[in-house]
Amino acid sequence: MGNRGCLHDAHERIRRAWTVTRWIVCVLEFKGRRRPVMRPGHYTELFFLDEATALAAGHRPCAECQRERYVSFREHWAAARGLDGRPSADDMDAVLHAERVDEQGGKRTYRERLSRLPSGVVITEQAGHAHLLHDGALRPWSVAGYGTARRVSGDPEVDVLTPRSIVHAIARGYPATWHASAES
Repeated sequence: MGNRGCLHDAHERIRRAWTVTRWIVCVLEFKGRRRPVMRPGHYTELFFLDEATALAAGHRPCAECQRERYVSFREHWAAARGLDGRPSADDMDAVLHAERVDEQGGKRTYRERLSRLPSGVVITEQAGHAHLLHDGALRPWSVAGYGTARRVSGDPEVDVLTPRSIVHAIARGYPATWHASAES
């Protein structure tokens, strides 16, 4: 589940894409907490297929409900950027926000050769459909899971949906997770 602040109005209609730069991905259950979804005046719950999808959207692990994953992400982020210490959440969020949102407020992507990307990254091809890169093959994304793996010939340039800093953290060993359908 993701959080970008309160995005909905009193009638549960989404009115904006974000209100804060701290985009986090949380677990669905934590310490038995129960709360109504889309409670007026509170954050809007965003549901993702898996962590790879949330990372592609530009979210990072929550420091509270995913403490171990947050610490791991932060360590891999620092290693990828050549930092001596661990960056703060604010430091990472500032970089991520610039990488995920363009000047018009839309999704920022970048082009890269497929061979230069690690497993766990989400890309689009010329047709614009999202795919998970998994063990050198592309698996088409859907809300229900991933489709059949397809090997790609050559080394095409693709549009990368996962922000560059997250791609680098994954390449440095951050163990991004994906839906079980990617393994079938």
